[in-house]
Amino acid sequence: MFKPSEIPRPDDELLHSITVPLLCCTCGVPIPPNPANMCVACLRTQVDISEGIPKQVTVHFCKQCERYLQPPATWMQCGLESRELLALCLKKLKSSMTKVRLIDAGFLWTEPHSKRIKLKLTIQKEVMNGAILQQVFVVEFVVQYQMCEDCHRVEAKDFWKAVVQVRQKTVHKKTFYYLEQLILKHKLHQNALNIKEIHEGIDFYYGSKQHAQKMVDFLQCTVPCRSKTSQRLISHDIHSNTFNYKSTFSMEIVPVCKDSVVCLSPRLAQSLGNMGQVCVCTRVTSTIHLIDPSTLQIAEVDGNTYWRFPFNSLCIPRQLEEFIVMDIDMIREQKLGAGAGVRSNKHTLAEVWVQKTSEMNTSQQYHCRTFLGHLLNIGDLVLGFDFANSNVNDEYLNKMNPHHVPDVVLIKKSYDRSRRMKRRNWRLQEMDRDREGMDTDERQYQDFLEDLEEDEALRKNVNIYKDTSKIPVESDTDDDGAPRISLMEMLEELSLSDATGGEGADMLTE
Repeated sequence: MFKPSEIPRPDDELLHSITVPLLCCTCGVPIPPNPANMCVACLRTQVDISEGIPKQVTVHFCKQCERYLQPPATWMQCGLESRELLALCLKKLKSSMTKVRLIDAGFLWTEPHSKRIKLKLTIQKEVMNGAILQQVFVVEFVVQYQMCEDCHRVEAKDFWKAVVQVRQKTVHKKTFYYLEQLILKHKLHQNALNIKEIHEGIDFYYGSKQHAQKMVDFLQCTVPCRSKTSQRLISHDIHSNTFNYKSTFSMEIVPVCKDSVVCLSPRLAQSLGNMGQVCVCTRVTSTIHLIDPSTLQIAEVDGNTYWRFPFNSLCIPRQLEEFIVMDIDMIREQKLGAGAGVRSNKHTLAEVWVQKTSEMNTSQQYHCRTFLGHLLNIGDLVLGFDFANSNVNDEYLNKMNPHHVPDVVLIKKSYDRSRRMKRRNWRLQEMDRDREGMDTDERQYQDFLEDLEEDEALRKNVNIYKDTSKIPVESDTDDDGAPRISLMEMLEELSLSDATGGEGADMLTE
């Protein structure tokens, strides 16, 4: 028997944790106690917390540029069921959801061509006597087509605000091919409304002056050039004091390309380290890279220096003739005069005797110095410019001492082009542009591809892709020593067929 003081009592906390079910004041169903004393079903019949939130909303979509309108005047690029599109749709409902709390939002699947976007929303709101009610409902967004201002200008033929006119007064377009690859790599062509190729250059049309100025800054950092800016007044609103201008940026690239033979002015040659006036252009990047074929001196000429001391190309690529090396003698030690500049470590100076392949039935040979001693052997073919049998009209060349003008200037080693094209298993991308009857010179383009194979420093700034449609055929007789691009330097080009298993193929598998 327990004494009265020893009788066990239930814990106070246990008593508080035991809840007695109540009856709903409307339908009489037993429910846990809540401030409203009503079940959820009856509470929803009495209160609709989604009241005032529209169940159907309109969003505007531009078919031309595939952008959505974010009021009042901003057009956004949004993918289907993306976070950007979800934020845009919720901003449409923001003003009507000030009295509720948004818990969750997500997309419901709809047909892509149905012009319907459905959102599943979960909201909460405090109702009778402090009870919190949660509700899930669907809002349907109807997509309506509306042309944006940019596309409207395109259709009205009054679409551009600024144009960048790039010009180079040369026959060969190697610099333009190189510039095109740089633009593709840095994706500067995406903001252009239209790209038009014309004689001696290319035009970039932009919808804003800021995008055009960005292209001008890029060109000034990439190639040696000079620019001029002008603008034309289109309209003027006297009430709001606003002006509508069209701006034009004229960019002139130096008229010197890779493998060009140039003659420098005496003053410029002296400032570059007393190098010879007759030089060969080995590369054109942000500066002009020159080499003296008789001393291996190298120098770089930037755009400002070129326009103060301009010089022209003495020959075009079609004037280069093919020579065969009859004899070669390496020059191991070359003493330079006082004040001489830097010598090239990538080239070797040599004295060679060459003969034209078109004059093999004669005994006429030419003696010259060349910077290609590390590449040439007896019997090799080499391209060069024949000064002895050519009539060149140049201001500085005509004033030179004839004894200082070489008979032949060798430019580069020659390989069998058909073999190189056959085993080339890579390709380059091209910009989509309006050519207006301008045909691509296949010979000039092949020259540029060969320059990429021969110059490793040049192709570091170029995206090179594997050509999957071409299977190179290797044989022992094809190895003529021509430079190639390794597979490590090539990129895999992404295509839609890689993701879908074929163009237009179904994603379902049995």
